[in-house]
Amino acid sequence: MEYQYVARTQDNSVVKGKLTATSEGAAADMLSYSGYSVLTLKERVPLFQSDKLSMELTSGIKPLEIIMFSRQLALLLESGTDVVTSMELLEAQADNKHLKKVLADVVSDVRGGVPLSEAMSHHKKVFSALYYRLVAVGERTGTLEVVLRRAADYLERAYVTRKSVKNALTYPFVVILVAIGVIAIMVTYVLPAFTGLYSSFDAELPAATRALLAFTEWTQNYGFFVAMGAGIVVAVGFIYTRTPSGSMQWARLMLTMPRIGRINLLNELANCSRSLSLLYGSGLPLPDAMTLIIQGTTNKAMRQAFVDVQQGMIAGAGLSGPMRRNDLFLPLMVQMTAVGEETGNLDHTLTTVAESYEADSDEKTKAMIAMLTPTMTIIIGGIVGFIAIAMLSAMYSIFGAAF
Repeated sequence: MEYQYVARTQDNSVVKGKLTATSEGAAADMLSYSGYSVLTLKERVPLFQSDKLSMELTSGIKPLEIIMFSRQLALLLESGTDVVTSMELLEAQADNKHLKKVLADVVSDVRGGVPLSEAMSHHKKVFSALYYRLVAVGERTGTLEVVLRRAADYLERAYVTRKSVKNALTYPFVVILVAIGVIAIMVTYVLPAFTGLYSSFDAELPAATRALLAFTEWTQNYGFFVAMGAGIVVAVGFIYTRTPSGSMQWARLMLTMPRIGRINLLNELANCSRSLSLLYGSGLPLPDAMTLIIQGTTNKAMRQAFVDVQQGMIAGAGLSGPMRRNDLFLPLMVQMTAVGEETGNLDHTLTTVAESYEADSDEKTKAMIAMLTPTMTIIIGGIVGFIAIAMLSAMYSIFGAAF
């Protein structure tokens, strides 16, 4: 996280600046060690945030291409090919020009004596911090091909999970958009055309028709102001969520709201459990692994929860102890973490937690979609049916008055 500070130096001059730290306390310690007396210290939240350490690829390279690259590199290394030759072979066969350029840069750095992990760290939009730190562990322990396979498995699971959720939400989202568009067209163009027709006949219109016409007239007169007011509310809410307190409240709401909050929480815990299992199981020290988990967690409330856990762990309380004091960590994760600490199989127990939460999240997502689809169909059908009944009953009233 990035922090802005105003501090006083030892010669009583005031300085301003920015620094990156895992928590506000760590930032204050860094300034104190530098001989500064902190006057103000607050987190810097940009208007449009971007997480450069995310597993999401934003450089024109698809996740599947990195997964395939990892598996192919592991296979070449297992066959006895050296790193440079392996990278050159993968560069030559790469179809994506962006990936080809990145691999060319990595090969050039490695030929110059730079370790593979450090060369990858120069391309953070392609190789996340978690990825190149894993590669560094593999280089240090001589198990690079094993680590690459684990990283590929991790990326593949994350990709499949995101894709399944996206596919599940696509149909209801399209239905809602089409329904809103159809209703908007009817209220804006179709119904006003019938208003003049109905008013030209001296007939008593049914209550449903009168209500529909009144709503249409109200929409034409005040719809713009309502849309503008809604836009202002959304803009104010968006700006508030960019502030430190607002972003924290929004992040916690996304984890605690009914149904969708539980799914988000399960996904966050599953992702963090699998990441921690991968890092720790590959040989990375637990404090370093926790730092990467904090950096890679996109939800601010969950990130702060892991910061608290890390501080408690450094203070000697272990991993499960600090987790138990935060309600964002569900009982299964706390209990399994405690078991893993006692038995020395923390990576295996965290993998079990991740698999359990992924299955639970998938089941809850499917249940929510199964409930959402018929509910939206009933609501949309009810609205369209009401409009049809109002128009048809008006026609019958007009025919009755005419004949």
